Amino acid sequence: MAVCGPKLSLCCAVLSVWGIIQLGLMGVFFYIHSLAFADDLPAEFDEKKDTIETFYDKVDTAYTQVAYNVWIAAGLYVIVLAISVQQFRANMRNK
Repeated sequence: MAVCGPKLSLCCAVLSVWGIIQLGLMGVFFYIHSLAFADDLPAEFDEKKDTIETFYDKVDTAYTQVAYNVWIAAGLYVIVLAISVQQFRANMRNK
């Protein structure tokens, strides 16, 4: 059963592939603690009050949590891609 047209389903599939690639790479970079993404970490730590060990632990935890969140978002794009491909195939069978 086709819910959306062939152009919309193809557009959603292409955008989903791009989202999977981009978010997958971002997740990898967060997981390896890339300094380019240090500004994107949640501000749950205070550099002045924490000792250096607790500061590093909190930064490590923040990097890992953001990486997992980004990978979850990439997983949602995988679901959207599967739905888009199914819709595209349903439209092609109807023609």
